[in-house]
Parts: sequence; structure tokens; C-alpha cells
Amino acid sequence: MDDVLEAICSEKGVFLRWEAEELGYHDTAIAHLVRDGSWVRVRRGAYTTGPRWTSLDAAGRYALFTRATVRQAKTSVVLSHISALPEYGAPLWALDLTRAHLTRLDGRTGRKEAGVQQHQGLLLPDDVTERNGVGVVSATRAALEVTTVAETEPSLCVIDNLLNRGLTTPKQLAQRYVAMNSWPNTLKTDLVLRLADGRAQSVGETRARFLCWLFGLPAPIPQYPIVDEHGNVIAYVDLAWPKLGAFLEFDGRVKYLRPFREGETAAEVVIREKRREELICELTDWRCIRLIWSDFDRAQFTATRIRNILGTGASAA
Repeated sequence: MDDVLEAICSEKGVFLRWEAEELGYHDTAIAHLVRDGSWVRVRRGAYTTGPRWTSLDAAGRYALFTRATVRQAKTSVVLSHISALPEYGAPLWALDLTRAHLTRLDGRTGRKEAGVQQHQGLLLPDDVTERNGVGVVSATRAALEVTTVAETEPSLCVIDNLLNRGLTTPKQLAQRYVAMNSWPNTLKTDLVLRLADGRAQSVGETRARFLCWLFGLPAPIPQYPIVDEHGNVIAYVDLAWPKLGAFLEFDGRVKYLRPFREGETAAEVVIREKRREELICELTDWRCIRLIWSDFDRAQFTATRIRNILGTGASAA
């Protein structure tokens, strides 16, 4: 591939058709390169290299798509709403990745076109920054914006993540939220902010906590420390109900597919996790609740199971 186009991809993620044409690529050549997989059309008039595309997950591919829309915009825009999240490494679980969200810098009314939603909004001085070489709204603003275009649960997953990683704070969110009184679709924003907890370290933990809220279960404590007889912290459990004698661990697939220690096999990871659970149970005399992704697909059943394990105290807690 042409070194110039490769350099553009390295810097901007995609190159545009006119850039290829300026280097001598004509329609037939471009069509051939796309057919044989050397190039991938990210959207009409925007391309990246085949190897770059195949190396990316859904979040990475969405990021290229949104960057292409910025490069092709006819006015000055920044990535916003869901489209700002890949630049912050925030989770995209259950979010709509078919549309790019851009906010205009000229304050004019936004418009919709194929796969693109331009937003009009008052941008305060701290609302715009640059990440990875592209203009983007701040993490605080992006967190609040997501609540206006997504459901409560995925919005909560985003805000928990940004809080956990120190990309925003409860104070920053609260202060910026005050200036949102004229924004549309903010009915769920207050609820998400009240439920948000930066101690959550994964989407699974946030979803488990949300499930407890949704079905009226006692609120668990995230990342609860477990101490030994000498008062030393030997582990942190994902969620805990100390007064009810139970803790919850979410088992994501990555936990067992990727060894945490050099040379460790998947089987050894499972054994180590089992011994860790046994030690926690011995020290606390608590019951362990384990959830996997499919448990969220049968939320009512899972909530009943948790309630039964928590026992009679669950109703009064």
C-alpha cells in the first residue's frame, strides 16, 4: 500500500477517496483493492487498510467509522455522545454503533444523514478537548450525553467506567448536569447519576448492581475488602452484603480465557479462583453468588435466586 495512505491511516484512522485519487488511484484500482481485501470501505468515500480493519474489535471499527464522519463533515464538529466513548476507552455494551454522533462547533442546528446525527448544543469552554488526535467532547459531557440517547443500564455502565478510571468525578458530573436543564431527553440522567458508583471495575459488576436495584434487592457494596485474622486485606470481592453474609462475583469470559500470571493455563486460573473463593468463605462464613453473562438474560430468575441466598434479611435491608 502507498506509504502516504498508510501514514494517513496511522494518524487519522482512515483515508478519503480524494486522497487516494490524488496519488493516482482510479476507480478500477480502488474497486480491485477493496475486492481483494487490501482496503476496506469504512463508509462511502472513506477507507482503511485490510490488516488494520481485521485487527480491530467492534469498538475499534466503530471508532474508525466515527472518525471518517468527522473527516467528511462539511463544518467543524467534534465527536460526542456515544461516538466520543471509544476515544476514552469506555465500554460500548448495548449501545447503538450504527450511527455517528457529532456536535457542531458553530452552534447551528444539527442534521441527520446516512449513519450520522449532528447535534446542536451550547459548548462550554471545558466541554471540548482532543483525544488521540481528534476533537471530542470532555469525558464529563460525553457521560451525560449518553444518558440522553441510550437506556439507563448501558448509560450506567459508561459512567461507572469513567468514574472508576478517574476521567470524571461525581462533582464534575453534578456541576455540568446543572447546565443541562434545557437539554432534551434528560429524564433518566438524574437516576443514572444517583446510581453511579466509581468503585465498579467491570460492566458485569455494574449490571449486577443495576439488577439488584431494578428488582428491589438490597444495595450491595462494590469492591468490598476481605481481611484475614491479622487484619490484612487478602482479596476484594465484586459486590458484598456484609450484614446479610453474602458476596457476589461476576465471571466474565476473559477471566478464564486470559491467564493473569505468566505461564498460567486456563485450568490453573479456574483452580486459583476456586481456592480464592474457598478462603473468602472460610474467613467470612459468607455464601458466594456467582453470575455469568447469561444470567442477565433471565433477570427475574436471577433476582429471585439472589434474594433467596440473601435470606429473610433481604426484605428488611
